[in-house]
Amino acid sequence: MADNLDVLIEKSHILLEKCRDEIAARVIGQQSMVDGILMGLLAGGHVLIEGVPGLAKTLAVKTTSEVIDASFSRIQFTPDLLPADIIGTMIYKQQGGEFVVRKGPVFANIVLADEINRAPAKVQSALLEAMQERQVSIGGQTHKLPDPFFVLATQNPIESEGTYPLPEAQLDRFILKLKINYPTPEEELEILRRMGIESEISVKKALNPVTLKELRKTAEQIKIDERIEEYIVAITAATRESDKIAVPYAKYIEFGASPRASIYLYRCSKIQALFEGRSYVIPDDVKTVVHDVMRHRIVLSYEAESEELSTDDVIDRILKIIPVP
Repeated sequence: MADNLDVLIEKSHILLEKCRDEIAARVIGQQSMVDGILMGLLAGGHVLIEGVPGLAKTLAVKTTSEVIDASFSRIQFTPDLLPADIIGTMIYKQQGGEFVVRKGPVFANIVLADEINRAPAKVQSALLEAMQERQVSIGGQTHKLPDPFFVLATQNPIESEGTYPLPEAQLDRFILKLKINYPTPEEELEILRRMGIESEISVKKALNPVTLKELRKTAEQIKIDERIEEYIVAITAATRESDKIAVPYAKYIEFGASPRASIYLYRCSKIQALFEGRSYVIPDDVKTVVHDVMRHRIVLSYEAESEELSTDDVIDRILKIIPVP
């Protein structure tokens, strides 16, 4: 059984490397973003990408959709968008004298919600049922979304005018929140040389819904020791610690992460091990993914804001206190 798993791990690792190489043909650098997108796909969750304009967020999502043989749609979120523009609506057909469903762009395997925080709450909430239940309600009828269904949302952190912050309930639907940084000078020089001319860089298909399911099954079989499971729960529980005297970082947290954070941290740790070509999870796998999984699930207190601490800073302090197995 172990030998069979090792073979599956090796095949999966080769397949994932092929995906990375194809995406890297267009997206220079930003390996953490590419790995985060692939991790969200394998974990069966959705991904929120945050970064300033021009860092290839949209390009990375579009390129990933081309590497995967699946349907793709892009929704440009604006303040005048309506829920019907996303999920669809009922239209009247004169020929038959009846109302029929016109499905919206959410009916695709991969949905790019570009600048999601520019749409009002009623539009953002239209995605809640789709993201959690994999279904939408139109005209009193429930319609299943295609499988796989994956939402990749982008947002700009430096603009507040004309934007609507995502509610905590919707943030919790995202398995990962990726923060994208500027490329290195070497990477930017490569971007200049490769993208400075107006020529389309083609990519090849490397995945399809069938192989994606196989990768998910392989990731599920990766072994994780009980002590690492306890380590994951301890990290999540630490965000809910209320003893501000015994635990110094507790004063910086207003609300901690829910058990959903433990579930996603568990899944993503296994996938990180798969990325590394291992059949078992080590503590470093948990540490690698913990910031992306937890940063949008912790609500900071006034003390943290006054000291200009980010959720990543608080997570770092928690990791220093929790014993590593």
